[in-house]
Amino acid sequence: MTKNLVSIITPVYNAEKYLGETISSVLAQTYKNFEYILVDDCSTDASAKIINNFALKDNRVKYVKLERNSGAAVARNTGLEKAQGAFIAFIDSDDKWYNSKLEKQVKFMTKNTLGFTYTKFDLINEDGSLKKADVQLPKKLNYTGLLKNTAIACSTVMIDKRIIGEFKMPLVRKGQDTATWLKILRSHEYAYLLDDVLNQYRSVPSSLSSNRIQALKRTWNTYRNLENLPLHKALYYFGFYVMNAVLRRV
Repeated sequence: MTKNLVSIITPVYNAEKYLGETISSVLAQTYKNFEYILVDDCSTDASAKIINNFALKDNRVKYVKLERNSGAAVARNTGLEKAQGAFIAFIDSDDKWYNSKLEKQVKFMTKNTLGFTYTKFDLINEDGSLKKADVQLPKKLNYTGLLKNTAIACSTVMIDKRIIGEFKMPLVRKGQDTATWLKILRSHEYAYLLDDVLNQYRSVPSSLSSNRIQALKRTWNTYRNLENLPLHKALYYFGFYVMNAVLRRV
């Protein structure tokens, strides 16, 4: 692995509306030592054209297309298989990064020898206007803490594989990111917050994460079917999850 190379992974499915903004925010990073792997899950819109137009101008942009529509977990795992970097970062196809995101996060992790970090973010509306600034998050989360407060947004995560090791996302259509963080935290004590707002998380009405009923179902499925928690423990952690989600109002 190239020293401190960051491999950035984006699953893409019919993302033409915001994809250009997402890619532009990555290419505008002050930290330049990265590769950007965009995995096309058989989009039927202009997503492929958008990616390839950027790739023609910047060889750090890498276009990968799946043979069949398989979901975000397979797309992210395909990106992980292609990744050459010591660091792994994720950004969803409708989110954006502030331009110092990678620089500050790599510095934070290398200075403190951290394997798993996340950052704070601004919540934005579909049109890019600010919905909620500086969403407050816990300073660190262990396994049980994450069960109580699923506060780690995928687009804020960075993982150092030299510390965490190789990992894959569970092959489920919904909630594979939180399930992955839980899996990592079974053997690594904490994920740590970089206490800086470095991301814009877009609240899109049609997205899975913006639908609160779906979010409740997704989290319950994670507790019961992925983590295999007994009913009484699932109910205990689910109560904390709901409370913390209300407090964040995200």
